[in-house]
Amino acid sequence: MKITVLDGHGLNPGDLSWDGVKALASEFTVYDRSPQELVADRIGDSEIILLNKIRITGEIIEKCPSLRYIGVLATGYNVVDVKACREKGITVTNIPSYSTDAVAQHVFSFILHFTNLAAPHSASVHEGRWISNPDFCYWLSPLTELSGKTLGIFGFGHIGQKVAEIALSFGMKVMVHAHSEESFKKAKSNLDLTQSKLSSIKSVSLEELFSESDFISLHAPLTAETENLVNQKTLSLMKDSAVLINTARGGLVSEKDVRAALDSKKIAAYAADVLLEEPMSKNCPLYKAPNCLITPHLAWAPKETRLRLLDIAIGNIKAFMAGKPVNVVN
Repeated sequence: MKITVLDGHGLNPGDLSWDGVKALASEFTVYDRSPQELVADRIGDSEIILLNKIRITGEIIEKCPSLRYIGVLATGYNVVDVKACREKGITVTNIPSYSTDAVAQHVFSFILHFTNLAAPHSASVHEGRWISNPDFCYWLSPLTELSGKTLGIFGFGHIGQKVAEIALSFGMKVMVHAHSEESFKKAKSNLDLTQSKLSSIKSVSLEELFSESDFISLHAPLTAETENLVNQKTLSLMKDSAVLINTARGGLVSEKDVRAALDSKKIAAYAADVLLEEPMSKNCPLYKAPNCLITPHLAWAPKETRLRLLDIAIGNIKAFMAGKPVNVVN
């Protein structure tokens, strides 16, 4: 089968090998990036295509009659017109649950940034402040101990559950707002924790989550119900000392409302790995916002995580070729 990768640089900038995919193809082509206007031409007569952020529209599908399989190299698959694929008998797969550990780790890199201020303190040391200091220690602003603080988690899938486990190891209290009480109980039963720790994870209303948390971490998909979940109303419920974290989807928050909350010091800080528009636009309301930590959508990017993704993608293709497709989203 002819296999084409449309935007391979994101997954593999050169530190991984495509050999596992290549071995499955009669002809194999990798493009680091593909302008949208060249997508149909680059797919050509490919039967299998792999992509991450490239949009596959109904119009493109009409121009590619040989196409039989689309492998999205990510969990989210909103870039593909799955309805058009279904009508044409094209299988679409994604990569579920590959980045759970990495994203949860990134959440706590954000949290620890605000509690321990390691980077600002190191910078001050290298600027000579410790050399000229009369005392054996100093701190630039108050430091925070996580034990006893409350972490609110919106969404309780694999990543939300992992974040809860890590929070409990720090001695934090955990509150969760899940899709439903039934889904919360099911997710909670999957956790490998002692009964005492399990009992400390509480299901709360949205209002309780926003008003009582010291940190709030978002872990939900972007849907009609969750779009702009974080807005002027929900931000107004938060403690002035609270920190909001978004490693899920940019559209979960109203960026202009978050900027206003930061400017007015209604919340202490915002940390995000995702934005509404990516790459970031100069017009993004969060550009150069105060107390705002933004990373360029890299929570999923540790080498170990990307290798896991690639291995799952290869398994998806093999299962499709064997007539028993897995991780199908349409």
